[in-house]
Amino acid sequence: MATMTLVLIVVFFLLLATNVPIAIAIALATLATLLLTIDALPAVTTIAQRVAAGMDSFALLAIPFFILSGYIMGQGGIARRLIDFALAIVGKLPGGLAFVNVIACALFGSISGSAVAATSAIGGFMVPAMEKAGYPRSFSTAVTVTASTTGMLIPPSNILIVYSLASGGVSIAALFIAGYLPGILVALALMVAAALYLKAQGISTRQAIEPVPLMKGIVGALPSLIMIVLVIGGIILGWFTPTEAGAIAVLYSLALAVGLYREIRWADLAGILNKSVSTTAIVMLLIGASAAMSWLLSYATLPQQISEALLAVTENPILILLIINLLLLVIGTFMDMTPAVLIFTPILLPVAESLGLSPLHFGIMMILNLSIGLCTPPVGSVLFVGCSVGKTSIASLIRPMLPLYLAMLVALVLVTLFPSISEWLPAQLGLI
Repeated sequence: MATMTLVLIVVFFLLLATNVPIAIAIALATLATLLLTIDALPAVTTIAQRVAAGMDSFALLAIPFFILSGYIMGQGGIARRLIDFALAIVGKLPGGLAFVNVIACALFGSISGSAVAATSAIGGFMVPAMEKAGYPRSFSTAVTVTASTTGMLIPPSNILIVYSLASGGVSIAALFIAGYLPGILVALALMVAAALYLKAQGISTRQAIEPVPLMKGIVGALPSLIMIVLVIGGIILGWFTPTEAGAIAVLYSLALAVGLYREIRWADLAGILNKSVSTTAIVMLLIGASAAMSWLLSYATLPQQISEALLAVTENPILILLIINLLLLVIGTFMDMTPAVLIFTPILLPVAESLGLSPLHFGIMMILNLSIGLCTPPVGSVLFVGCSVGKTSIASLIRPMLPLYLAMLVALVLVTLFPSISEWLPAQLGLI
């Protein structure tokens, strides 16, 4: 079994080093490892079966719906209205545009469920506006990149659906509600870090955007914000499943973007659908390949071995949680969130449960941890999109990103040590 684990790790990293797409690298590494124990034909057949089985879940149907609704919102004028809403709330504060950026990214991420979409939609407007107001472009980009990750926690979030699958069926509704307070905590931590950085660097800013009256900001954003209530409220009240909620999100976003705001023409839908199909195909291939690798790791009894090894090092639950968090932080730097959740949840969740953590709390801790990886090289997809949108380099982002990274780590520590941050709201609503 140790040989199988070694071959799996070596082949996987060799393929990654040669720029093989991560889904293909996962599948090929799994196949190469399985060939150690069985012949080629049954090995290939087994992997194909596991890939297909990994994608065969009704809950996963929600993902293409939320991806499509996210693309519609990204082009449908929703981002600008959320920015106006944030401007109306905090735009007049010192350093207010940084706060506007964080709030707008959190709101857009929560509606679209995509950190990349939030970075592109909000950053495309806020980075130039903040630069015009005297904020360094690198700082503005760094704020956008880190704030966009809050959409991974605040529902509807595709990665929370994936975690539900990987954990063996944790309630998606409970996960959605559990993500609210940690997501808000991360946003507040980023706002504090941004304010302290501006003060420490002596950066003076000015009001470069016309302040938006409070009622105008609220009325303009209200149709978009209603979608949050509609989708999440409907799931909690049992009116529809998360998959049905995804379909409703598509219809509602279409009604806004095509009907009310008129920022998308019917002719534009072909391009939006094409992008959605491409993204969905990539995500589903990642899910299938990761499910196959996860099965192989279980076959090799790796979860039990890791659990025994961690408990042999120390029985202090805080130290074990620290080790798990450090491991996830490293994993997040080179692996996309979807395969990381599917592969490592079956390995680490039993360890967490042996310490008394609930699968709900562990899931939120894991997603928050891996969200930091979206902002770190060499694989951080949000980081690279942010650099493209902000027309800046990764090297220039290092200094302004450090305090923001620290803020996210502080939020991670708080969420790890205080389960009530994740569990209080679902408990109040009777979901756990």
